[in-house]
Amino acid sequence: MTIEAPNEWTEELDRWAADFEAFHARFSHFFARREPRQQAAKYMRGLMSDVRRKNGWQLAEMVGDERPDATQRLLYHAKWDADQVCDELQQYAIENLGDNEGIGVVDETGFLKKGTKSVGVKRQYTGTAGKVENSQVGVFLSYAVPGGQVFLDRRLYLPREWCADAERRAEAKVPDEVRFQSKPQLALEMLEHAWAQGVPMRWVTGDEVYGNAPYLRESIAAHNRFYVLAVSCHTPVWRDRPAVEMPARDTDGRPRTRARLAEDPQPSTTVAAIVGAWPEEQWKRLTVAEGEKGPRTYDWGRMRVVESRDGLPGPDAWLLARRSVSDPTEIAFYLSNAPLDTSLLTLARVAATRYTVEQCIEESKGETGLDEYEVRHWHSWYRHITLSMMAHTWLAVTRSKAGKKTGVRPGIGRADRSGSSTLVGRGHARAAGVADPATDLVALASDQAVAGQT
Repeated sequence: MTIEAPNEWTEELDRWAADFEAFHARFSHFFARREPRQQAAKYMRGLMSDVRRKNGWQLAEMVGDERPDATQRLLYHAKWDADQVCDELQQYAIENLGDNEGIGVVDETGFLKKGTKSVGVKRQYTGTAGKVENSQVGVFLSYAVPGGQVFLDRRLYLPREWCADAERRAEAKVPDEVRFQSKPQLALEMLEHAWAQGVPMRWVTGDEVYGNAPYLRESIAAHNRFYVLAVSCHTPVWRDRPAVEMPARDTDGRPRTRARLAEDPQPSTTVAAIVGAWPEEQWKRLTVAEGEKGPRTYDWGRMRVVESRDGLPGPDAWLLARRSVSDPTEIAFYLSNAPLDTSLLTLARVAATRYTVEQCIEESKGETGLDEYEVRHWHSWYRHITLSMMAHTWLAVTRSKAGKKTGVRPGIGRADRSGSSTLVGRGHARAAGVADPATDLVALASDQAVAGQT
């Protein structure tokens, strides 16, 4: 299938047309009819184009449609299941980037909106704006490996007031079975689904929103994975395991009372209090990742503690802390169930990998139109987000293949529409003298930088 659109981006993309068509072909059976199947390919190519504002009319013009009607049918009315497509996308990621040491990263991002009709919209805090704004929030699971990083899954966060409003639910086509789920619950649902799909993943990391949920940490451990999750400074822990009185039992063996701490127990403390008492020699200066502004160097320290579960001692864990070199009062805290023989460098590297999901979000918003949609319904949101993820994943895998072929490592590229520098860089590839056309197309999937002690 050839899509006519006489622009520079089309000529560039056509150099990799066969690979793109092969990628799109593996999803063709999910579309019942030829028209939506072809429109999906056109839509993805439009999302990867240089159109500055990827709305319906401009995308229609870019891909050769007279009106945006075909795209609206694709997102609203055509018969196809975005979840099935997303599952196939995970298989594509496994085949091309799967790594037994893979790291799953969970995070959320906001989509600023006007009005009250878009599904899940409300005035809520979003890091996109850095304040409370009228927005939707999506929770994402990404996958970081040495070859790059891609999205694996997505969930729309539906606020409680939406869940309880039958009229708004019906108008936005929210399925009856959808109930309120917190962001950590959505993250766990995506992780368990990815593991069931066979995604090789040894580690999970995320910020405090997810680390502050003990059930998420417990569930990751129960699935024989390791977490390095940020937690708030007030998170309770014990330096040493306190004694616990087991509950009395009836004759049938059922406990009559709940387990409790023994009399005069050692009180729990907070992660901040423990780290605040560390001597200076507890800290090691490590460079664990290469950021956009150069090496990401911090002071890192750790010690063994006992986690708290409902006021009682839980599992033994690593307490990991990261301290800013320029401002020693700026400290981040993490808990990890990694084995005793895990090195400090490994824990720090996994914790630092969290930025890769932010990188995926920035790349996809800047280059594959993740946040540029004009839909209001539940299923339409999932369709657009899935197609944007597909475009981003294909670009990332293409860049990874080109990097292996040329031996050139991807780097910082041109600024996206917001003015921030993304890892999508035609200019960078040309400046580096890369002859392979894929590096002209995209410089996604930056590698995880070599970690080492400074």
